Amino acid sequence: MRSNRAKFRAGVSMAATLPMLAGALALGIPAAHAADNPNRDSLAGTKPAWATAKADKGATSDSAQVSARVYLAGKDAAGLAAYAKAVSDPASASYGKYLSAKQAQQRFGATAAQVAAVKSWLTSAGLKVTDVTEHYVAVSGDVAAVEKAFGTQLHNYTKGSKTYRAPAKAASAPAGLDGAVLTVTGLDNAPHKSSSKDQLPPPDAVFKNAGPFSSYYGSNTASTLPDAYGTKIPYAIKGYTGRQLRAAYGAGTYTGKGVRVAITDAYASPTIAFDAATYAKKNGDAAYASGQLKQVLPKNYTKTEECGAAGWYGEETLDVEAVHAVAPDANITYVGAASCYDDDLIDSLSKVVDNHLADLVSNSWGDIEANQTPDLAAAYDQVFQFGAVEGIGFYFSSGDNGDEVANTGTKQVDVPTSSAWVTSVGGTSLAVGKGDKYLWETGWGTEKATLSADGKSWTDFPGAFTSGAGGGTSKTVAEPFYQKGVVPNALATANSAAGNRVVPDISAIADPNTGFLVGQTQTLPDGSQQYSEYRIGGTSLASPVIAAVQALAQQARGGRPIGFANPSIYAKYGSKAFHDVTDNPTGSGLAVARVDFANSYDATDGLLTSVRSLGKDSSLSAVKGYDDVTGVGTPANGYVESFRSH
Repeated sequence: MRSNRAKFRAGVSMAATLPMLAGALALGIPAAHAADNPNRDSLAGTKPAWATAKADKGATSDSAQVSARVYLAGKDAAGLAAYAKAVSDPASASYGKYLSAKQAQQRFGATAAQVAAVKSWLTSAGLKVTDVTEHYVAVSGDVAAVEKAFGTQLHNYTKGSKTYRAPAKAASAPAGLDGAVLTVTGLDNAPHKSSSKDQLPPPDAVFKNAGPFSSYYGSNTASTLPDAYGTKIPYAIKGYTGRQLRAAYGAGTYTGKGVRVAITDAYASPTIAFDAATYAKKNGDAAYASGQLKQVLPKNYTKTEECGAAGWYGEETLDVEAVHAVAPDANITYVGAASCYDDDLIDSLSKVVDNHLADLVSNSWGDIEANQTPDLAAAYDQVFQFGAVEGIGFYFSSGDNGDEVANTGTKQVDVPTSSAWVTSVGGTSLAVGKGDKYLWETGWGTEKATLSADGKSWTDFPGAFTSGAGGGTSKTVAEPFYQKGVVPNALATANSAAGNRVVPDISAIADPNTGFLVGQTQTLPDGSQQYSEYRIGGTSLASPVIAAVQALAQQARGGRPIGFANPSIYAKYGSKAFHDVTDNPTGSGLAVARVDFANSYDATDGLLTSVRSLGKDSSLSAVKGYDDVTGVGTPANGYVESFRSH
């Protein structure tokens, strides 16, 4: 998994990027009997699509070592999915009748007998059990033992320029286990390279914005720079703060009091408490109360170099400061994963669910759908479904690379934001004017052109696409019930006549050119560390902003959990609860001027001046009604209050 955080430090966007699926496996329906062995149940989706006959390089050595996780289906996987839907749907008699974590586990979790049977099967094949939780049995052993246990051979396959191990056919489990196994992960080892360090690195190199700035949208016109779209344009804002965002999204007098928001990312910033407190004090946010910000961290970290651990510090900082800015009285629990890989991120999500650490969970990370495998999709969906039955809602960034064509060459959505069981948060460019007045929003999509050498024109205006809100139609996830009748048929059926999941569901500020001011301790060129502030964006900003707005909405309904919010969100479609965002809200082209330090820190190496056009998100378009850039829109003044009657 990679962070969705849009860095835009040297003109480079680090995008949202993760994997998912529809059908039998996602709903936990028991697997079919393997055709060539009636005594075994095939575990669908455990052979990755890239493991083709053409790519086959022969058998993996019998002595090679494998670590795998066997995820447990529980005693009633289909019932879990059905109950998750019922408690989340305002039209259902079971709406809001949530279970405690203990009740959910008792009703739907694996039994002691199932766990014992799974362990016995694995150990009898020669595998060593290394960990057992409510959700999985982890094992390790050589290839020969793995092949015996899972009824498949492991071969080496080329994938791109590299070679990875994968099952030659779908893995299977003994039929006598009676559907106790949901799936197995770890049989393929792409892209899991191994490198481990136990200590976290220092913060990333410092990044600062150059300016000039606008203090609110349009406050400072770039009068000496060339026109764009027939008019002088404003400088980019310095970075919106909580007061401006609360006004834009209709916070009113609500503060999130009594509500707890969880944030999951990888690793943990060693300076988060200082940075968050300093930022709040400098920017007019309420001071943190004792215990308001908590961290739940793993014992050890791994893959810190490979995952770029220090880059995740800024992600945590953005997420924490954005939630507090919009919902200043909400409690925040940060749950750090041991690495940026799926199993560790699933563990952090499971910690939230198993211990009901919060009712709302913001997640600003992901990957492209092409990298998703059905085994992992099933494991993620099971966590989300357990969360739903407990009244826990998950919010995921939709991505920062638009339709992903410029990034990957293929039009696709991101994951796990495309899961039918999470709220996918898209992005906008936001204009907040004088007196904190909401002016307009466009779908976030940026084209960039640089200032000509003579300073009299923009070179190749409007320039090339740089970044934009992720969105589009999934290739693997079936259309969920709550999208039917709202999402245009042309979008839903883009990849299948039967209809598929379209993302996002809702949106908020994401454009780094109309972004949020954050404060973080960073490493200066001389090696010292110092707190400084900079403007940032990405759907990594939109996700915590929406989670914070949901905290306000939960407070408005007397603290009763909203849970999985999509059925409620779509039920409000077309009402005054939303700003219906389009790419052209003013009737003419929109752009801002931006000046950056060439070295990302100071003027020593010169300045870079550019024009950033707004509302140009690759092939995606924000139009009237639902669209695949902004979903149903952004929260308007009536949104938070609309939850009072639920």
